[in-house]
Amino acid sequence: MQAVVAIPEITSLVCNKKASELIMRPVAGVPLLMRTLITATRAGADDILLICPAALSDELVQKCLETALQYGIRVSVIQLDEFDPGAASSWAKLAPHLNHDFLWLPWNWVTTKQFLAHLPLAQIHSVNWAEPAHATLHEVTRDHAPSALLHPEGVAVTSPESVSLAERFLVVHSGKVLDGIHTSFNRRLCRPFVTALSHTSATPNAVTMGGVVISILSAVAFAQASYWWSVLGALLFYVAGLFDEMDGMLARVKFAESPWGTWFEGFADGLSYMLLFGGITIGLHRHYGRPATVMGIALLVGAILALIATSLQRRRATSPDRPNEYLDRFYQLLEKDSGNWISRVVRQVQAFQRRGVMIHYIALFTIIGALPVLFFLATVGAHLTWILILYFNRRFFAQRGERRAKRNVNKFKEAL
Repeated sequence: MQAVVAIPEITSLVCNKKASELIMRPVAGVPLLMRTLITATRAGADDILLICPAALSDELVQKCLETALQYGIRVSVIQLDEFDPGAASSWAKLAPHLNHDFLWLPWNWVTTKQFLAHLPLAQIHSVNWAEPAHATLHEVTRDHAPSALLHPEGVAVTSPESVSLAERFLVVHSGKVLDGIHTSFNRRLCRPFVTALSHTSATPNAVTMGGVVISILSAVAFAQASYWWSVLGALLFYVAGLFDEMDGMLARVKFAESPWGTWFEGFADGLSYMLLFGGITIGLHRHYGRPATVMGIALLVGAILALIATSLQRRRATSPDRPNEYLDRFYQLLEKDSGNWISRVVRQVQAFQRRGVMIHYIALFTIIGALPVLFFLATVGAHLTWILILYFNRRFFAQRGERRAKRNVNKFKEAL
């Protein structure tokens, strides 16, 4: 898909320094124009056409192109004396460079890839050029015409005040489609902190490490074997869970997602759970002796097996550059396999295994003094998790693994 982005003539009426400040002003740590181009790319645009005023200095244009390359974006630039998107003559000049249909995106419109990816196709004469649109130079069917009146969500950055609005918009929409009630509540608590972190050099991986440190403190508190120490441990683990929400939100807001970050977050989650269970085991051992230790060992073994099995299934279910798509893909497969009663049951209860949900129940069971019950349920759940992962691994991903193995064998034969 092609994306067309135009810088207005107003930037050519001011000095180059002022124009640069307008175009490259940071929004949640990312220059405004770069944010627009990256969002278009992530919405599916593989061909970006940037229209600049002819009066804009070559140095500033080159700076924009170099910055875009740093973000991995290749841009084609066309400089025009005048460009009015509402005038047919302007589009006639661009006709040799335009695809049959394209994504129109104002240079200062802050939004998310989800809103851009679902824009309806509209005839070019009915487009509101102040907002993003999926436009075509040719006639479209009458059924599509009313949908062109829909207003895409986002914020047009025109002032320092609108920058703040745009940043709040990005943070509010930095969650995931699969977020439930518990996770949505957690993210609401995280929003002010994510907004503040977006203005710093803090990385999502640093936030993840902060969560691990707090998990260590939580484990130490649980190991003290008193009610109030356990409540403190539960609250600390809840805070560590919020860090787990914040790292993903910050990564999406600052375009800092990476395969390594996804794997690191998964490892940190597993480590946090093992620290938690280790601390609870020590605490319960002081009350119940050897039975608590035996169950604690069983729980840790189950947690380790579940972590290993999940990592292997993630590797098999996704491509190396997109491990973050694992849960979405797994849920889709469960929905398609709803005829299987095991898939139906797992689809209903699987959400309770997510850390954003678990931290609520860990706090609840601890406060009501039912920590041994939680300990038993966690032990059963950990072993059920790795058993079910092996089951679904064979049911959903066995053929894919066999095809990958055959390709590896063929490559090895070719090498020989």
